[in-house]
Amino acid sequence: MNGFLITFYTELNQRYHNQPIHEWLVNLTKELGLRGVTVLHGSEGIDHTGKLHSMHFFEAVDQPVQIQFALDEAETTQLFDYLNSQNISIFYVKTPMQFGVVGNQKGE
Repeated sequence: MNGFLITFYTELNQRYHNQPIHEWLVNLTKELGLRGVTVLHGSEGIDHTGKLHSMHFFEAVDQPVQIQFALDEAETTQLFDYLNSQNISIFYVKTPMQFGVVGNQKGE
């Protein structure tokens, strides 16, 4: 299947609707009926403005977080239309890709 790998970049301390943005996006995945999402926590990163973000031993609020979706074109449009209707701003990368499942065992 052809589609897109959508990766959002944020920090652990960024919130929307009284919850961390990454949790809000996970819940949005369920709400919109999208096929899935993966949340990755990084140890360090530099954002699109050049600011360093890192996880510190005593405080993890500035920890970089990536939220990834593997979506077909219709799902991508659905997600972006919804996000564009919200009062939110999240940096993203949208990469064309091919995805699917390999092997002969039925997935659950």
